[in-house]
Amino acid sequence: MLGNTHELTHLDALESEAVHIIREVAGEFARPVILFSGGKDSSVLLHLALKAFAPARLPFGLLHVDTGHNFPEVLAFRDRTVDRHGLPLHVTNVQEYIDDRRLTERSDSTRNPLQTLPLLDAIAGGRYDAVLGGGRRDEEKARAKERVFSLRDESGAWDPRRQRPELWQLYNGRHTPGEHVRVFPLSNWTELDVWQYIAREDLELPEIYYAHEREVFNRDGMWLTAGAWGLPKDGEPVERRLVRYRTVGDMSCTGAIDSDADTVVKVIAEIVVSRLTERGATRADDRLSETAMEDRKREGYF
Repeated sequence: MLGNTHELTHLDALESEAVHIIREVAGEFARPVILFSGGKDSSVLLHLALKAFAPARLPFGLLHVDTGHNFPEVLAFRDRTVDRHGLPLHVTNVQEYIDDRRLTERSDSTRNPLQTLPLLDAIAGGRYDAVLGGGRRDEEKARAKERVFSLRDESGAWDPRRQRPELWQLYNGRHTPGEHVRVFPLSNWTELDVWQYIAREDLELPEIYYAHEREVFNRDGMWLTAGAWGLPKDGEPVERRLVRYRTVGDMSCTGAIDSDADTVVKVIAEIVVSRLTERGATRADDRLSETAMEDRKREGYF
């Protein structure tokens, strides 16, 4: 008589798939690196990577492109996490590229599009052949087109026509010298999956993902944080509101939402009834054009 069999939950299946992908990277590539900003998706990705090789040490280093406009709370969390696990972290700074004129500050003060050159230089300098990121297909339509193993050419550019089939969880990491592969173990996860996994694994996150009082101003229907990157214009009064962030990035283009969700359970309940994606609701850089994300990816963006 057969014994009781364990049935995988939805989260178990997603975790198993992600761990499989991360181990595939370790087996196929010589110098992988994980993009780690301290945000919720990269935190889940790092947790999965640590699980994939426990009790051994993580065989990958970490990489972050600091725009100079990142939220201080997220950077502090990033540094605490790296210290806690004793992981090597390489940080490349957009500000250094602006200071030496390799990049020019944009008129709108948004630095997210300026991350591409520092990222590509860091990949080339570190000789990384695989770069793991926390991108998910449900975030944005351009990301929905991308495979789990996404080949990038010598310029770091993404060409949708070079996408490879990934049947039966078989991933093709072949690349020529100078090329590299971006890998997205969370591709099949949704925002709700991420938060349910955070709840199940009791993961720590930067406090700005939960409801808190903050001085913000309204621009184009988003609550933005006032700061040196771009003070409110005339007619943009600063208010103190109870808000939280669904996604975190450059302060100049990442908006908060009105929310009283100060626990994981409340955040999950809020997401269940939301009809807007996290980027669609809170990212000004994705509103620059109908193809803003795809255009950036073609240039080498995440």
